[in-house]
Amino acid sequence: MTNPYALDLEKNPANHQPLTPLSYLERAAKVFPDHVAIIHGESRTSYRDFWRRSLKLASALAKKGIGKGDTVSVMLSNTPPMLESHFGVPMVKAVLHSLNTRLDAAIVAFQLDHAESKVLIVDREFSGVVREALALAKTKPLIIDYDDPAYGDDAPYSKGERIGELDYEDFIASGNEDFAWSMPDDEWDAISLNYTSGTTGNPKGVVYHHRGAALMAYANSIHAGMSRHPVYLWTLPMFHCNGWCFPWTLAVTGGTHVCLRWVRAKAMYDAIADHGVTHLCGAPIVMSTLINAADGDKRAFEQTVTFNTAAAPPPEAVLAGMADAGFAVTHLYGLTETYGPAVVNEWHEEWNGLDVQARTAKKARQGVRYAALEDLTVMDPQTMLRTPADGETIGEVMFRGNIVMKGYLKNRAATDEAFAGGWFHSGDLGVMHPDGYIQLKDRSKDIIISGGENISSIEVEDALYKHPAVASCGVVARADERWGETPVAYVELKPSRTATEAEIIEHCRTLLARFKCPRTVIFAEIPKTSTGKIQKFRLREMAKEL
Repeated sequence: MTNPYALDLEKNPANHQPLTPLSYLERAAKVFPDHVAIIHGESRTSYRDFWRRSLKLASALAKKGIGKGDTVSVMLSNTPPMLESHFGVPMVKAVLHSLNTRLDAAIVAFQLDHAESKVLIVDREFSGVVREALALAKTKPLIIDYDDPAYGDDAPYSKGERIGELDYEDFIASGNEDFAWSMPDDEWDAISLNYTSGTTGNPKGVVYHHRGAALMAYANSIHAGMSRHPVYLWTLPMFHCNGWCFPWTLAVTGGTHVCLRWVRAKAMYDAIADHGVTHLCGAPIVMSTLINAADGDKRAFEQTVTFNTAAAPPPEAVLAGMADAGFAVTHLYGLTETYGPAVVNEWHEEWNGLDVQARTAKKARQGVRYAALEDLTVMDPQTMLRTPADGETIGEVMFRGNIVMKGYLKNRAATDEAFAGGWFHSGDLGVMHPDGYIQLKDRSKDIIISGGENISSIEVEDALYKHPAVASCGVVARADERWGETPVAYVELKPSRTATEAEIIEHCRTLLARFKCPRTVIFAEIPKTSTGKIQKFRLREMAKEL
């Protein structure tokens, strides 16, 4: 039988356009031209000017020959150029690669080479490490310096030297605000590139597409409870999963971005009180900084501020402290490969009436899928069958939907492995509860999440093994009220060799970014199986006793 709806009802420009978040900013500039889009220090940028500057950035890039498939890398703090890059770069169909500003030179060099970066925009705060990285890298991108006028005399770090061929403002000035940007050829086209922490070997480049970014922007608006003109404080680094896609999200409802270069208590409270902040995202350390701030740094504010966190579930005492301070915490979960958080602990009002133990158990769960995610489940990764929803049977958490990455750049084998059986394999182990909420139980890839940043235990162990006195070692996460988790290293020394904790930590600092180094080193016999494999589960149990 012929399907009558298939006849003469075809896609055409009138009824089908590729999804992209770029059009959100264009709409906001037309609907709310005078509304403040960006607050940074003493400067205020309207949506009209935000749009114009993004167009000028796109135009300037086009004049340098940047186009479809080219990579534009940025090493920037939470500043206006980072927001402009999220629109200006994809306007020329190029791909935005946001570098983690905490990385060491060797990893930065690897990413620049792997991404084949054509342009690199560098905040002068990071010019030192970038200079080192460029000396190591094979690729030679056009370097553009950003000299932040709001850097401030109270900066914890002095500005580095200029290392670029151009100044960012001069580069913007060379562009045309009437630049004729165009929609992506296909919503499946890449919009950004984000690197994982690298659990084994080098980090993998996660590719996002326009469709996923557009849908994530809508989903964030829904699950963060953003109505018209929200005010969002940038405590979450924009380099992290493109700031969970919030640089694109705020354009949907004409929100205001409040930029914050350094996460410090007084600056956060001042911003919340002075600008009427309604939303922010961050790791446990941000919550700790807020509730443990000195009285002189705190400010009173009338509004309730939504705080989205995606690390380990906050303890009851922390949640109570946040509530007393005027914050409502929403617990999220996701990965770089899912555009940031794609799971939310949707809270039911009746749960507030539960006793503390039962309420804490509900809050410990990661939750249910975002509206933009088509499916979320727990499966046996071997049989690809769903585990019973009994809250006890452990399996691998798996995702399916449009807010799952396009794949890993130049790594088809890893992509195929991640998508085996038509699902994205998270590598996280968890259970499914009878009401459909998932809860993580372990991380099969041994990732430590410290201050919102992923640390590979394998990478730290590799550094430890380079010390001449180390015979065997294992690195696991240790719960930390301030950072969420920190690495603790268990080290077994070679016979007749000695080493101190300080010596081991200093050794790691010569090989790793400082935040990846163990905070604690325990010298002990490493528990192993009969075949010599280190028993990480026993080390985790030992770490709980520290």
